[in-house]
Amino acid sequence: MKETVLITGAAGFIGSNIADYLRKSGEYRLILLDDLSNGRMENIAHLLSSGASSEDVLFVKGSINDYELLKAVLVDEGVDYVLHHAAVASVPASIADPKHSLEVNIDGTLTLFMAARDSGVKKVVYASSSAYYGEKNESPLVETMPPDPLSPYASSKVMNEFLGRHFNELYGMPTVGLRYFNVYGPRQDPNSQYAAVIPKFIDRCRKGLPPVIFGDGEQTRDFVYVKDVALANYRILKTAGADGRVINIGTGDGITVNRIAKIIIEMTGSALKPEYAPERPGDIRHSVASIDLARTLLGFSPRYDLRTGLKELIAPISDNP
Repeated sequence: MKETVLITGAAGFIGSNIADYLRKSGEYRLILLDDLSNGRMENIAHLLSSGASSEDVLFVKGSINDYELLKAVLVDEGVDYVLHHAAVASVPASIADPKHSLEVNIDGTLTLFMAARDSGVKKVVYASSSAYYGEKNESPLVETMPPDPLSPYASSKVMNEFLGRHFNELYGMPTVGLRYFNVYGPRQDPNSQYAAVIPKFIDRCRKGLPPVIFGDGEQTRDFVYVKDVALANYRILKTAGADGRVINIGTGDGITVNRIAKIIIEMTGSALKPEYAPERPGDIRHSVASIDLARTLLGFSPRYDLRTGLKELIAPISDNP
């Protein structure tokens, strides 16, 4: 009998890609939970049709702030594992509306942890962020470094890590945090005012508009393809020795935003020049992961380098102008 995995935020960018990966593995029954405030049904519609039955994949519309709903789903569906990816996942959005961001990211995570604890799940894996580190003068960033959150979003992720540790140590509920660096890939919305840099750059180049860089563009980032993030989630379900830990998920390679813009301009076949805008509050200057712990605990190594990942995103655009 297949074990059952609940994915929160399953209709979102990262959650839907994880759902794809687990579905293709054929090893798990999936419960996909999303309130559709940010996620889109089109991201998971293919999982709910063409041969997928309620025995394989079930969608539940609901909020992670609803304890009774979560408890009912966890118990009634016999959930073994939770992959928690529901969040307000934006630094600018958290600055614009910190109350809403913290209600979802902290209160919602606490509610989910309580429901999981009370339902006896085997493990909760939750999404953390490289924003945990803030501005460090050292590179790469190692899990043992202290937090230095520079935004409400970052503070929410720090709090989630403390909550994860408490539930692991005080209540005996296994938890693992994955500190994602700059995730990119299919289904990442370029149209939001808070869109991440890669989909925004690709979208603007596609429209013949110059990419807009905030600051001088010399800030460095560690861009990890979402399919590698999905692989890390799959691996953690198979790993017994990571309970209570928090693990960086990135590539270990840094690149400047200027360089990213140049590569995307070249790969889209345009001759545009970037435009520059004032640096945004809460942005971090340099952020590159050490992935030694992920290699050791999970046997994780990224399968996609940056150009390989970008080809999957840009090739369809070039082929279908």
